[in-house]
This record gives sequence, structure tokens and C-alpha cells, in this order.
Amino acid sequence: MHFQNFIDSLRGKRIAVLGMGISNEPLVRLLAKEGMDVTVRDKGSKEGIPGVKYICGPDYLEHMTEDVVFRTPGIRPDLVKLPEHGVLTSEMAAFFEVCPCPIIAVTGSDGKTTTTTLIAKMLEAAGKRVWLGGNIGHPLLTEAEAIAPEDYAVVELSSFQLMDLTRSPHIAVVTNVRPNHLDWHTGLEEYAEAKANILRHQKRGDVLVLNGDDPGSAAYAALCAGSLRRFGMHEQQEGCFYDGEYIYLNGEAFLARKEIRLPGDHNVENYMAAICAVHHLVSREAILTVAREFGGVAHRLELVREQDGIAFYNDSIASSPTRTMASLRVFPEKSVVLIAGGYDKQIPYGVLGAEVNRYVRTLVLTGPTGEKIRQAVLEAEGEKPELLEEAEFEAAVTAAARAARPGDRVLLSPASASFDRFRNFEERGNYFRELVNRL
Repeated sequence: MHFQNFIDSLRGKRIAVLGMGISNEPLVRLLAKEGMDVTVRDKGSKEGIPGVKYICGPDYLEHMTEDVVFRTPGIRPDLVKLPEHGVLTSEMAAFFEVCPCPIIAVTGSDGKTTTTTLIAKMLEAAGKRVWLGGNIGHPLLTEAEAIAPEDYAVVELSSFQLMDLTRSPHIAVVTNVRPNHLDWHTGLEEYAEAKANILRHQKRGDVLVLNGDDPGSAAYAALCAGSLRRFGMHEQQEGCFYDGEYIYLNGEAFLARKEIRLPGDHNVENYMAAICAVHHLVSREAILTVAREFGGVAHRLELVREQDGIAFYNDSIASSPTRTMASLRVFPEKSVVLIAGGYDKQIPYGVLGAEVNRYVRTLVLTGPTGEKIRQAVLEAEGEKPELLEEAEFEAAVTAAARAARPGDRVLLSPASASFDRFRNFEERGNYFRELVNRL
């Protein structure tokens, strides 16, 4: 569907937009500009756009009478009680309907933002015009009219966005599927089912990229309708593998590890996923350029500063144990002062304990999951780190800085979501950066 036809299809209908978050505000402004009958329903008070009606407060989802309802990703579809004639959609679902160019989409429990960014940068290095958005923080629907058929849309998709998506991208990448967001989903099965929507509607001629080493991702191979490419640390016949020195593509050495600026084997996995997705669209030289120049995404093992021989790293994106474990493995054993803990997503922490004991010299715990992490560390094998507990985030950062010695790495990698104190992981990472720069 052409974008203008989509807009015209909404004329004369009553429209509700649920949740005035990052993904929906540009949509509300566009609909208001087009003179639509728009009501924003939001738990908090969000009034401010002329020509828009607002229903706010705890009952904002009650007594819905609108014809078309746009759901924000954070609201479960089954909580939306539509009238009999109502249609439920979302900013991302509508973008999939109107986007005129090929869509490359990435999902996964860990690594999806870096992989999405790598894909976009590889395409740009090859001279393509790229539209980067989705869960990475930039909605694309309101920009669809400017997108040309020869462009590429590269989107990061969360399980929240995927849960009721009825279209799949031309190229789909699943980095891994591990326990996450179990406070929102009914369980791991529903979470994995939501992730599967990234490939469930693919057709012959589409491409699916899966992590051959990750059981959750690899399980989707049975649903593949197009061509399948795998990546991992073991040899893959169609795709990429890593032997500790080179990334191999379809059995041939393709990219040396020393050419990649990003630290850690988890970033080698991200590179393999990206290469699998676009190697048929870009040159090896374009990929090599990105490897040599790309220094990483903010809040993902971001080096904030070095002071008195101590390096401070912002890894606020790490909202799960597996993400923190991958970051710890970048550093020498017993060289890390780790700040961990935050909002409880009801995911297990047992797997984290042994890795903390191996890599962490001092562990500073804060937030609701602090006790779970402490128990995981005490119950795991290995030499226990010094344990410190601080109720306040600022005090935790101060305590970590005081505990560090020259040669140490102070690492904010919470293994937990940020919602106990912050709106999102970016706000948490920015505050950490501010506190570190004050030291």
C-alpha cells in the first residue's frame, strides 16, 4: 500500500493511539496535521498537541469506541478491548504495510541493536541509502513517503513489537532467544512465539539468518520458507563461522578478527550475523571499512573515561544475565569492579554466578535484583568477589570507584532492566556517564 493511500484509508474514522511514547508521538502529530479524529489514551498525563483529544489515568483502556487503534509496544495486545468493529494495529505494523523498499529486520535477546547498526553501516558503506529505526529508538512510519524503492529499511524489532505482527521482512535475523521480559510475557514459550513472527510470514526468495549455536534461534529453522543462513563458532555450510582468528563465509576466510574494533566474542557473533544478512548486497571492502572504523554503540561496553589507571565502562544496555556474562568475558579474570542490579524482570540469575566469580574482584549490588544476584554468586563455584551493597545508584558508582585499583575496569553492566529508577537504559547509562565524569 502506498503511504498516501494508507493515510486516506484513515479519513473519516475515529482513531485511538495507546501510549504517547517515542514510537507514537510522530504518528499523533501527523494524524493531527491531517485533520484526523485522534484520541490519545495514556496512563499518564500527556496533553499538549493541538486538535488531539486525551483520555488519561488508570482507566485509559476502558470503554474504547474508536475504529482504528494503534498500540504502543509496551501494551499487551490482549489487554486492548476493542469494539466489535475495531481494528488493532501499531506504528511498526503500519510501516510494514506501506514501506516501498526491502526491509531487513533483526530481533534477539542480546546483540540486536549492534547487529542492526552493523547492517545499516555496511549498506551505507556500499553507497546505499538506509532508513534505520524500530526498537533502536527511531519510528519510521511517518518518514515512509520519503523512502524510495531502491533504498533499504533496517529495523530492530522487540518481542513487544513482534507479538502481533502479520508481515515479515525480506531478510530476517535472529541473534539468539534466551529468557527475557518474563515479567511482561506469560512465559518463555510466548516470548519465543513472539520472536518467531519475524520469520513466520516470509516467502520463497526471502532470507533467514539464525544463530546455529543458540538452541532458541536454531529451532526456527523448521519454519524457514526461503533461504537459510547460519552463523556460529562451529562450521556452517551456508553462512559464517569463527575459528578464533578469522570469520569464514561459506567456507572461505573472509574477515580477520584483528580488523574488528569492537571487543569480545559476542561482537564477533554480531558481525557474523550482519555479514550473513548482507554479504550478497555489499562488497567485502564495505564490510572491512565498517570493521576498521566502527567503535560501537552508546551504552554497549562504552569506554567513558580512564582516570588514575582505572577504566570506566558503560554497559547499561545489559538488562539480562547473558548480556552481562558476555561483557565480563571481554576482560581479564579478577580485573572487574562490577555494578549490577536493577528492575526485576522475573528471569533466572543462577547462570551469572560462576562468571562473576571468575571475572569480578569487587561486586557492587543495587536495586531489587541485587539479592538474587548475590545468591547466585554465593551458590556458584569459584572464588567469591568482595561484596558491597548500596541502596542508591549514585552511592553504588562512588563505592565502585573507591574499590577500584590501577589496572581495574569499573563496569556498569546491571544484568537487569532499568525501570526501578530510570525511564530506560539510556537514562541510566547517561547518569552513570555523568557521575563518572564528575569523579
